[in-house]
Amino acid sequence: MRTTAVNTSHSRIGQHHVVAPSLYVADTPTALVFAAARMRGPIARDDIAKMTSLSVATVNRQVTALLNAGMLRERADVSAPRAVGRPRIPLEVNHQQFATVGMHIGARTISLVATDLMGRTLDAVEVSTPHTRQDAAMASLAGIAHRYLSRWRRRRLVWVGVAIGGGVDPATGTVTHPRLGWRDAPVGAVLGAALRLPVSVASHVDAMAAAELLLGNRRFRPPAATTLYVYARETVGYALVIGDRVYIPTGGPGTIAALPAYSELLGGSGRLESTVSDEAVLAAARRLTILLVDGRTATTAVLVRMARGGDEIAAALLADRARVLGEAIALLRDMLNPDDVVVGGQAFTEYPEGMSAVQAAQAEKSVLPLLDIRMSTFGNRVQEAGAGAVSLSGFYADPINAMRRWSARRHTFAVSDQQPQASA
Repeated sequence: MRTTAVNTSHSRIGQHHVVAPSLYVADTPTALVFAAARMRGPIARDDIAKMTSLSVATVNRQVTALLNAGMLRERADVSAPRAVGRPRIPLEVNHQQFATVGMHIGARTISLVATDLMGRTLDAVEVSTPHTRQDAAMASLAGIAHRYLSRWRRRRLVWVGVAIGGGVDPATGTVTHPRLGWRDAPVGAVLGAALRLPVSVASHVDAMAAAELLLGNRRFRPPAATTLYVYARETVGYALVIGDRVYIPTGGPGTIAALPAYSELLGGSGRLESTVSDEAVLAAARRLTILLVDGRTATTAVLVRMARGGDEIAAALLADRARVLGEAIALLRDMLNPDDVVVGGQAFTEYPEGMSAVQAAQAEKSVLPLLDIRMSTFGNRVQEAGAGAVSLSGFYADPINAMRRWSARRHTFAVSDQQPQASA
């Protein structure tokens, strides 16, 4: 196997592998046919035509292309009794042959996830985020990804998706992440050069909003609406979904880290992120002596267990965090007036008991009518789901073109030497 050491001078090679993510629900004929097979398969061609409102001739053309690309397969074994002709042979996504790899790069941990073309998680692991100078960190990322890919043997890995905080340029795959000390870090190009696969990079909150849109919603052609997605864990952020598309400003996502926030119990600088982050909550717990000052292994999960075990101070800290987050959501609601609000990240999902405080604070502070806040479909696995959505977005938006991109990379390089094959 080739070495995984990567210098950022190689990023010119990897830049050819960077593809901007497609964080939207596509309505082209090929995308509609693939979505129908993904959501309702095994499904017959004429049923796809009814479901998509496409003509049978159009469906047949798309099915033929998707079969030739290996993305669909026929299931004659599940045909209805006495069914005659190919239009009645059910089709389904070829979910056993291909897989994508997602990486969520957090301030402390990296989540790696392998996903099939149905959007189902095959495997997930966590490793520590490298905290070294930028060039060394890029090489470490490449090594981490390469080692993960080498675990697979019987599947073909076709795409890599990266979800990360900070400022992201989706077109170039570069990232500026002050907390990690990265400036214009060529994340996409470095991974592309190391793995010889197409790579898409997205802001992590945009990615998580895309996961709700592409993977969490199992309805076909969901109604267009505006959804506000709010994330909180070690960092805070938001994304806006408009008309079945994650809205990505030209200059990159905005920030809510400096929104005004006040908590006498949690302390902080009067800004949202420094008040509700995991680090801030644990610091408050140590200050109130319910956690050891030098307890390096203390986590918010420990605090949650204490609250559920009857510790009143732990419960009060988590409730106040929820209140502050609810007030921030109220402010965002009043500015954006979305049709729907979804929250994700362990600040919400790890302690769902706090949602009543989130709802109450939103109701008290917002001038708009009461709106129920929904929890992320993916619970504590939302980071993995976001990275998986980025890795799959190209296939869901334009299946044939995405497969052609992968095939072009595959024939350009010696796959046996450059890319480990995947295993089930």
